[in-house]
Formats: sequence, C-alpha cells, structure tokens
Amino acid sequence: MNLSILLSNLRGFLAKSFLPRKKWKTYEKWASNGYVHNPTVSFVIQSHDKSAEVMLLVTKLREYASAEIIVIDDGSTSAHSKRLVGSLTRGNEFVLRMNDLYEVVSYDRAIRFARGRYVVLMQDDDGFDDLRWVDEAVSLFEKYPKMVLLGGRDGLRYDSFSSEGIKRELVALRNKETASGFQFVQTINRAPMFIHRALFLDHLEHIDFSYAPFQFDDVELCLRAWQKDLQVGWYPVWFYSLSQGGMRIGNRGLGQEQAKKNTEKLNQTYRAGDLEQINRQVEEANQLLKTNQKK
Repeated sequence: MNLSILLSNLRGFLAKSFLPRKKWKTYEKWASNGYVHNPTVSFVIQSHDKSAEVMLLVTKLREYASAEIIVIDDGSTSAHSKRLVGSLTRGNEFVLRMNDLYEVVSYDRAIRFARGRYVVLMQDDDGFDDLRWVDEAVSLFEKYPKMVLLGGRDGLRYDSFSSEGIKRELVALRNKETASGFQFVQTINRAPMFIHRALFLDHLEHIDFSYAPFQFDDVELCLRAWQKDLQVGWYPVWFYSLSQGGMRIGNRGLGQEQAKKNTEKLNQTYRAGDLEQINRQVEEANQLLKTNQKK
C-alpha cells in the first residue's frame, strides 16, 4: 500500500480512538452554522488573487439575511486560496476552486451550484456602500415576471458588431446626474448582473460556451434572452472599483484576441434584422412600462 495512505489510516485510527469528544462532529455544530436551504439571493464573486477585496465584499454581503455567498477562486496563488478557505466559514459560504477557466465556464458552473431564487454575478473589485441595490433588484423581479436578467452597470444598445470595434449606444449612463430609473434594455454587462435562476435554467440553459474563456458572453446572453421572449432590465446601481480586477490583470493580449474573435461571432449570429427585432421588443416593453407608470 502507498506510504501516504498508510500514514493517513494511522492518523484516522488515532483520531477515532483518542480525539476528545468535544472535537467530534455533532448535529449541534451543524445546526449552529445556520445553513439556509432556500436563500433568496446567491452572491457569486469571481476572484483571482484578490482575497483582501473579496473578504471586504463578503463582510458587507453577510448583512443580507436570506443569502448564500459563493466565491469562485479561479487559479489564485495558494496564499489567496488559503485565506479564502479560512475566512468563508459559515453555513452558506462556499469556495469553488477552479483552474483558470475564466468567466464563461466558471460563472455557468456557479449558477448551477447556487440555490438562490436570484443569482447575482459579481467581480472581485466591486465596491458599494449598502445593500439597498439587492432589495430593489428582488422587488423588480417580483414586479416583472418575464425578466430573466437585470444589470446595474451599463445598459447598452448594439447596432452592429465588427472585428474593428463595436458600434454601440449607451442608453443608461453611470452618471447620477443624467441616469434615469429602471428600464428595459437590449443588453447589460457585468457587474452586478442579476439572474432569475429558474428562468435561466428553463429557457437559456447556459452561458454560451463558444465564447469561452471570456468576453461578450454577457452580450450574447441578453440577445438570446429577448429571442426567447424574455426580458432584460437595467437599474442604476452605483458600484465603484476597489482595485484593478484580478481576472483582467495580465490578460491584455488575451482580451484583445477574445474581443476580435467574439465580436466576429456575435456578428455572424445576430444579423441586422435580429437586432432590429430585439430593439422593437425593447421599445414595446418600455412603452408598456411608461403606460403602467402613468396609471
């Protein structure tokens, strides 16, 4: 038998025979962790070598009662991974260790792991002052049952895609003086990006893996949602950056490569006629929204 297995068996025998009873696993210890079976919100944080920033976020997110916190540790160094594992110790706190899979695969796997009614995709550099943005998002989902995605960063309208660059019109500015309230938009980008988990699994099924490892998969997901007769919304959330995002550090070359590749893919998948139809759906949804607001 392998020597390491023999040593493991010996340690197990000694622990079983001589470990003080107060250190045994018990039901009382399990119950004290406060596990929530059906959380309202699953916070999913994408992380790479940013444990200090992540733990600051976790401290704030713990204030939301009906929630779970899932940290994607995507290829971090052992020091950062150890800190995350040692700090996320409550019943509804999880670390998903992955190996440089980036956003498309890692976010998609985390959505399937999550148990919240709503999943919010976040980044390790996200900063905010309080949790009113979470309560507002939950209220909006309850009000608009066909909405599958809700963004709090940018609302965008794409008129065409090309490898040289993306022509786009910002329809919801991140400017407190000019931004309007909630509205339906063609696309949103992360973060935060809320997902109605049941609608996502039933109708969208997954983030498009052909956009892996990252870049513009959020755009494709929004366009596909409208084609499935679902809705995409935007509301003003005033996040700020804690630092440079860990997933982007050192990936400038790969980012440019992925931008070229995935804009070409978007252009092949969503033609001018598709975008025009989606834009009509967005306009109709907003017209109905304005009509209902006047009543």
